[in-house]
Amino acid sequence: QVQLVESGGGLVQPGGSLRLSCAASGSIFSINDMGWYRQAPGKKRELVAVITSGGTTKYADSVKGRFTISRDNAKNTVYLQMNSLKPEDTALYYCNADVRRTILPGTIPYWGQGTQVTVSS
Repeated sequence: QVQLVESGGGLVQPGGSLRLSCAASGSIFSINDMGWYRQAPGKKRELVAVITSGGTTKYADSVKGRFTISRDNAKNTVYLQMNSLKPEDTALYYCNADVRRTILPGTIPYWGQGTQVTVSS
């Protein structure tokens, strides 16, 4: 049993900032990659940022220089600091984690329920 719970979404004006959090809990041995995805109405779900267990990061071109992904391995939590937000950032943001379960070999991908980010004046 593994659960991912996102928080921190909301309504913000263009140029503003938000910090998303995603905490994983349950039967976790370790977590490899963790990431954030987003999906706007009528669009495909897209990768926003990924961070490995060692702390290396990757970002979508559309958010480079504005978003920062980080993690706290002791808390099994990943964060997304979003600055200089634009209306086109409006989407439902999902947390993803590749989890190694206790007992089981390999990893299993888990998804959070999503948190809404709306950027509007």
